[in-house]
Amino acid sequence: MTAKQLVVPLSEMKSFVERCMTKVGTKKDHAESLAELLTVADYRGHYSHGLNRLEMYIRDVQSGTTSISEDSPTIVKQTVSTALVDGRNLLGPVVGKFCIDLAITKAKDTGIGWVVAKDSNHFGIAGWYSMRVCQQGLVGMAYTNTSPLVVPTRAKRATLGTNPIAVAAPANNGDSFVLDMATSTAALGKVEINHRKDMSIPNGWGVDKDGRQTNNPEDVLRDGGLMPLGGAEESGGYKGTGLAMMVEMFCGIMAGSKYASNIRSWKSSKEMAHLGQCFVAIDPGAFAAGFTDRMSDLLDHQRNLEPIDAENSVLVPGDPERQHMSQCDTSGGIPYHPNQIDFANNIAKELEIEPMKIATACK
Repeated sequence: MTAKQLVVPLSEMKSFVERCMTKVGTKKDHAESLAELLTVADYRGHYSHGLNRLEMYIRDVQSGTTSISEDSPTIVKQTVSTALVDGRNLLGPVVGKFCIDLAITKAKDTGIGWVVAKDSNHFGIAGWYSMRVCQQGLVGMAYTNTSPLVVPTRAKRATLGTNPIAVAAPANNGDSFVLDMATSTAALGKVEINHRKDMSIPNGWGVDKDGRQTNNPEDVLRDGGLMPLGGAEESGGYKGTGLAMMVEMFCGIMAGSKYASNIRSWKSSKEMAHLGQCFVAIDPGAFAAGFTDRMSDLLDHQRNLEPIDAENSVLVPGDPERQHMSQCDTSGGIPYHPNQIDFANNIAKELEIEPMKIATACK
């Protein structure tokens, strides 16, 4: 029997994250930036990067591997369209928000803004940054490298990150294209979620310590690794490996930060992450007129294709998230598995703060 989902209002999820982070010493505005991003992640259905990630941010602050100083990200060098930013080892969402807003400003002035950051930390869902650009009528892109979790095609050891790619573009009447994907077949957080729910994982998600495909999430989390996008070599896993390396080039290598296996191991509390990140904003008005008209035509054409199953229409990037947000709105908040709420309650007990308030239960 499937456990009933417990619904948490968006405002309460955001408040809970803020309570946790300020309790461990994070500045209020920095805690608010993180809380907004984690809440949006779960609201959009990306449970791997919302509440599931909260403990990691707490531990990084408690151990001192992420700074909670009064510092702000600083511009090291820049041109009219580009910038290199020092994240000062602050929370990733704080660095990311600074960088994407800088890219937006440059794009409005010159047609494009390309900003890379060094010495940053885990910044949450990449799509949050590209959507922030899209809301300004611009095309947005965001990339980050991560701790080595992905085993390259033909290898046994994880040397690349999940290195996400996010692209968002505006269309007419509030519609948009929003691609937000890892360059692994699945994000590590999805493996963790399945493990927390005592569920197996699909083929192509991960390998064990010997580099062999496994359906046991514990094998992946203990000594194994994730598979690149495409899975095994015969199904195109080498393409995912190539995309992950491309992100490394945009981020760690271009920013002069750490990259690939030089980055600390996942959830290490003994050293700083020194992640590299890349943020891009492009003004489509600098090119052919009618961008949003053509974007809408492309999106609508795909959606209106005849589906193989009449009950499941063809979707475009961003549609699954829109559907999930609509379900949350109908339910009065974000639905969580009881095990996830137990996870949050344990954090609250440890930090001696008010636990998360539950609105209701649903199927």
